[in-house]
Amino acid sequence: MDQLQEDLFALQDGKYRDFHSRLIPNIEKERIIGIRTPVLRKFAKEFGKTAESDRFLVQLPHTYYEENNLHMMLLTGIKDYEKCVRRIEEFLPYIDNWATCDLPLPKCFEKHKEELLVYIRKWISSDDTYTIRYGIGVLMRLYLEEDFCPEYPELVVNVRSEEYYVNMMIAWYLATALAKQWDVVIPYLEKHRLSDRVHRKTIQKAVESYRITPEQKIYLKKLR
Repeated sequence: MDQLQEDLFALQDGKYRDFHSRLIPNIEKERIIGIRTPVLRKFAKEFGKTAESDRFLVQLPHTYYEENNLHMMLLTGIKDYEKCVRRIEEFLPYIDNWATCDLPLPKCFEKHKEELLVYIRKWISSDDTYTIRYGIGVLMRLYLEEDFCPEYPELVVNVRSEEYYVNMMIAWYLATALAKQWDVVIPYLEKHRLSDRVHRKTIQKAVESYRITPEQKIYLKKLR
């Protein structure tokens, strides 16, 4: 992996490192190389074709933030669902920031939504900040339209956490759900089922969304 780190540092952008490190303040700047996402994604596409990529996926934990992002990008390309979800489960405990957590989902998830729900429920009920966030994120991205069920926002609303990055994901999920499943989700705000912090943040995010109608925004502001 020394060679891999050399290759990653060759892609370093110092100014981007300075900027991006401010967006993930819980990660020490020394652990951030500073690689722009399109550049790292291009690298991941080529690296994923090598035998070294399989060895990389089992050598946990990684040292650098970009190594974690590379790991997640490689998982996205795994076509075998069972293998992919196993790798995700192995990696989730090592995610330590919102940016890695929120990278695009594996493409194979879209074809295995029913089986995936078992894992989503487990992730959301975890005690780990980013495992919870990941589980809610999967629900938000894959289960708010034709695969929606009223049970899913209930799973999210029942999460109780003092962690900032969990609560922000709850608010993000609910604001997105309001745009797609208004009638099911609005009662959670009307009945004040959320903590004050999440309640206010959900309304803020929804009001800022272009997918919420002007009439809905007026109503949401009355619920603040």
